[in-house]
Amino acid sequence: MTELATDLAARSTQEVYEDHLRLADENDIEGDLARNVAEDVVMLTGRGVFRGHEGVRELARQLMSEIPTGRWTYVTRLFEGPMAFLEWTVDEGPFRIRDGADSYLVEDGKIRMQTIHYTVEDDRGRVLIRADGTRTTPE
Repeated sequence: MTELATDLAARSTQEVYEDHLRLADENDIEGDLARNVAEDVVMLTGRGVFRGHEGVRELARQLMSEIPTGRWTYVTRLFEGPMAFLEWTVDEGPFRIRDGADSYLVEDGKIRMQTIHYTVEDDRGRVLIRADGTRTTPE
């Protein structure tokens, strides 16, 4: 193991989580994958189970296609042992998320498992995309 890999593996849950959010804010998915996400990560969502870095890339692609612009706000950040929890919103722009919630299991300085939940609404609060990924037709 290289010195960098050893240093990364020694990080706390909070350090991994904060680095993950920093890189997400910078839209650096590849940097995030390299530093913070296990190659065999498992992500549980209403849309199904996604595995590995390719699964992370696919979920990021879906989210960015559904919410290409807006103001992202991290509402609640909690840490306990190997677990982290995030509540988040997107509250500006034509598409909104009021119920974003992710949880993380961090081991050896990497995210090993993650859950993701969110519902996409329009700026009037009408649901456009449910948490399971199905699309609705606004009235």
